[in-house]
Amino acid sequence: MIIGVGVDVCSFERFERMLARRPGIAARLFTEHELTLSVTSQAGRFAAKEALAKALGSPGGMRWTDCEVVRGDDGRPSFELRGSVRRAADERGVDHVHVSISHDAGLATALVIIEKA
Repeated sequence: MIIGVGVDVCSFERFERMLARRPGIAARLFTEHELTLSVTSQAGRFAAKEALAKALGSPGGMRWTDCEVVRGDDGRPSFELRGSVRRAADERGVDHVHVSISHDAGLATALVIIEKA
């Protein structure tokens, strides 16, 4: 059963300006591995994390680095949830998180669907 849906769009240009304006924010948003990725990949992951928060009902107290977007062997993105984000998902009975990320026309778009059995 679907219990939440979230979507987010992130402009590459606006995202780059935010990173330049706010030194240190990248370390609060991304895991060590995510910090090594290109700005466009980071924008997609930022959109995915925002979409996940929306799907979970935007609970307070979640740390951005407690969810990481990873790629499977087939290239499909998925989330690794830890700490505060894992707790928020568990409180809602989340069994599975679906995520799709797209990059086009200077934008990253992400859709997240959360389910419970």
